[in-house]
Amino acid sequence: MKLLIADDHPIFRKGLIDILEIAFPKITIIECKDGKEALMKIKKEKPSISILDINMPELSGLEVSSIVTKEKLPTRVIILTMYRDREMVKKAMKTGAYSYILKDFAATEIIDCIEKVSADKKYVSTELQAFYLDFVQEDKKKQEMLNKLKKLSQAELKTLKLVCNHKSTKEIAEVLFLSDKTIENYRSKICQKLQLPPRNNSLMLWISENKDLLLEISEF
Repeated sequence: MKLLIADDHPIFRKGLIDILEIAFPKITIIECKDGKEALMKIKKEKPSISILDINMPELSGLEVSSIVTKEKLPTRVIILTMYRDREMVKKAMKTGAYSYILKDFAATEIIDCIEKVSADKKYVSTELQAFYLDFVQEDKKKQEMLNKLKKLSQAELKTLKLVCNHKSTKEIAEVLFLSDKTIENYRSKICQKLQLPPRNNSLMLWISENKDLLLEISEF
């Protein structure tokens, strides 16, 4: 197994390497002191797993992870950090990282983590499991919403976007050069495809409840 470790603290890198070399005698380890060097060596050496600190010079671990995902580079990212908050876990996993480990527990969790990631499984430090489960649920909800939005026609999708911008039926009709009746028909079909209850305010209520997720969906 070829593995890359990127951290700007040489003492921490050395301690982690000692643990890994004992646990995986046949491992090949690539060391990097910053994010730019890490990205360059990921592209050149193609390690199966890359362990990245979040805070590094040149490029952060999250920036490197995002590039790895965007360019479909053949490495699975493990984020190693001191950050324990929900938003950082969410942000890291959204970059496409496979794992999020707290440095405080790296010595006891890194081996299990690498084995899980090698088997194409996600791994998050035990202390942060609740945050990760929240992310999974939110991601599932977003995917379900995206699947429903894909059922809308282009005309219905344009109408929904204008409704999201608080345009009235009359204003939407003027923008799309259609009749009020046609827009009302589109709104009705949107509610049906989104499986909303037959109430006058159901669409606006749905938009209000899902505003943040709608903004995250680039296709929308």
